[in-house]
Amino acid sequence: QVQLVESGGGLVQPGGSLRLSCAASGFTFSTYGMAWYRRGLGKERELVATISADGTFTNYVDSVKGRFTISRDNTKNTLDLQMNSLKLDDTAVYYCKRTGFNVYWGQGTQVTVSS
Repeated sequence: QVQLVESGGGLVQPGGSLRLSCAASGFTFSTYGMAWYRRGLGKERELVATISADGTFTNYVDSVKGRFTISRDNTKNTLDLQMNSLKLDDTAVYYCKRTGFNVYWGQGTQVTVSS
């Protein structure tokens, strides 16, 4: 069955960096676009970044452009999100998502930006 397992979250000070990873299994990873979403406390779920199946095309929400980088390794079936210059507003649970006709979500990983 399809599984998406996020890791790499934690507590970081403003201006710091974290790298999130999503390990995918149960499907042909290289044929699906992937995405990172986040949900802050009391907020709606927000699309953060997307990446095409072959990794050629990426898109970001304006609030993270220039700070976050989405990437994938189709040989290892992993999706990453490098987050730099973190801000208080980046505090959220971050989820990876498999796009396509049938959508799958990971369980999420908590990122807390606090001084």
